[in-house]
Amino acid sequence: MHDIKRLICIIPNNYKIIFFILLAMSIFLSVAEVVGVSIVMPFITLASNPEQIFNNVYSKAIFDYFSFKSSVTFIIYFGFVLVAFYICRIVYTILYNYFLNKFTFNLFNYYTNALFASYIKLPYAEFTKKNTSNLMRIITNETINLSIYIQNLLMIFVEIFTILLLYIVLLTIDWKMTIILTAFIVFMVSVLIFFLRNKIKTEGAKRASIQSDFFKIVDEMFGNFKLLKFIKNNAKVSENFYKTSLMFSEVNILNNVLSNLPKILLENIGFTILVVIVMYVLFKYDDPNFVLPIISVYALALYRILPGVNRILGSYNTILFLSKSLESIHNELSIKYVIEGGDRIEFKKNIVLDNVTFEYTNGKPILNNINLTIHKYDRIAFVGRSGGGKTTLVDLIIGLYMPVEGSILLDGVKLSSNNIQHYRSKIGYIPQSVYLFDGTVGENVSFGYKYDKKKIIDCLKKANIYDFLATKDGINTMVGNGGIQISGGQKQRIGIARALYNDPDILVLDEATSALDENTEEKIMDEIYKISKEKTLLIITHRLTTVSRCNKIYKVNNGDVKLLKDNSSNE
Repeated sequence: MHDIKRLICIIPNNYKIIFFILLAMSIFLSVAEVVGVSIVMPFITLASNPEQIFNNVYSKAIFDYFSFKSSVTFIIYFGFVLVAFYICRIVYTILYNYFLNKFTFNLFNYYTNALFASYIKLPYAEFTKKNTSNLMRIITNETINLSIYIQNLLMIFVEIFTILLLYIVLLTIDWKMTIILTAFIVFMVSVLIFFLRNKIKTEGAKRASIQSDFFKIVDEMFGNFKLLKFIKNNAKVSENFYKTSLMFSEVNILNNVLSNLPKILLENIGFTILVVIVMYVLFKYDDPNFVLPIISVYALALYRILPGVNRILGSYNTILFLSKSLESIHNELSIKYVIEGGDRIEFKKNIVLDNVTFEYTNGKPILNNINLTIHKYDRIAFVGRSGGGKTTLVDLIIGLYMPVEGSILLDGVKLSSNNIQHYRSKIGYIPQSVYLFDGTVGENVSFGYKYDKKKIIDCLKKANIYDFLATKDGINTMVGNGGIQISGGQKQRIGIARALYNDPDILVLDEATSALDENTEEKIMDEIYKISKEKTLLIITHRLTTVSRCNKIYKVNNGDVKLLKDNSSNE
């Protein structure tokens, strides 16, 4: 019941309406199933004993109304009606399955998009706490599992309703035998649920955990592929993957065995029940004309009921196994983060850090009571040892983090969640390691923005890489996953072009040239200083040689910020 509440909570209102329409369709399908079974008995009765047509009030009335010439003609037409009904039922079942699949996979599409949008909008501070392998698992695997979960839930409803209606029909034929039959099947189902429920749910939770490890290992392997080439025989990495793969296989093997157990038991029990019914009917009824129709109806009912019971158990086991998927998606969609707005905020004069203090969740301050002013068109370098806080300081300045105490002001207006998006749109960011996805240079430069060939070429020219690309396929040059098909310097230049694409007011270099040789670094810095004449430039580095042309240099160390150089005319 708790899972049902979770499901209702995360299904959007327009899909709830469709859900209830599908429930109504499933009820009609159940009625059609029962009618299909119920009309078999009168057909077989009349076919085996045509004189019964005139002994039954309803069949005689139909015979007289349509003026059939003989009982054989009546039975033939009855057969045609029966066949037509089954054809209509088949068509309806196909349509129902189409709408069911459309509904569940539209929901899958909704959840994947909702989660993707949620992750994109995550505050940076929250994103750093997340395990990306786990996010990938939820957005790709758990969403499809939830679709399967919903399909199985609807299947349980259809099967239960159908079986209940069939039991009502069987009760009208022989209530004693039907009650005994019901009690026996309910007992068997209860025993199976009692022994299997907790085990399957436990294995389902284990499946989710192991699958997350799967993504993590694969992500680590591809992320460190170059490093792996220097590790002899890669035995440890392969061993970890093998162990995880084996555990995943074992969990699924056990789940499949447990899920198929009811089918194996019920098929054999069903045959036994049918034999008992035949013996009971032969013992109770002396007239052979009654035996065949009754046995036929019970056989047909069991033929429908037992697979239905098996499907209920199978669907129930699947729901238990995938309940962790529902829990994961419910938890992700239920988390309320601070909504970042796009109110306008101007940067025409300065950025002021006013008594800013920042700390991570462990409570230890990284920056203490920082006061700092950045004027427009300043070229500022932040230097210091690794771990001293310079990257954190710049992350605060560019709005990736918000201060715990104090304020950040743009032209006197406080930076807040209401205007943070508009502020960030003024920033071009070049990290130490530029990530290029497996696509063209043009696609990588315009990442996140509308593709504009003219703008792409202009940015590549500013980054001094267009002439090199012209010798290949120009902006259609493929870079490979992670930029593996180009050099480190070329990759950084594409990163610069990407940062310039939206014509930012502020350009940030986060150790952007530290991995390059001195000659390449010098050339790239020349280009950056050239293109940033009408921009505010913030540089994070540990090399003083790269910041000689900055008008201000700050040293960041253990939460303190000290001004080392100030050639600014603004102060």
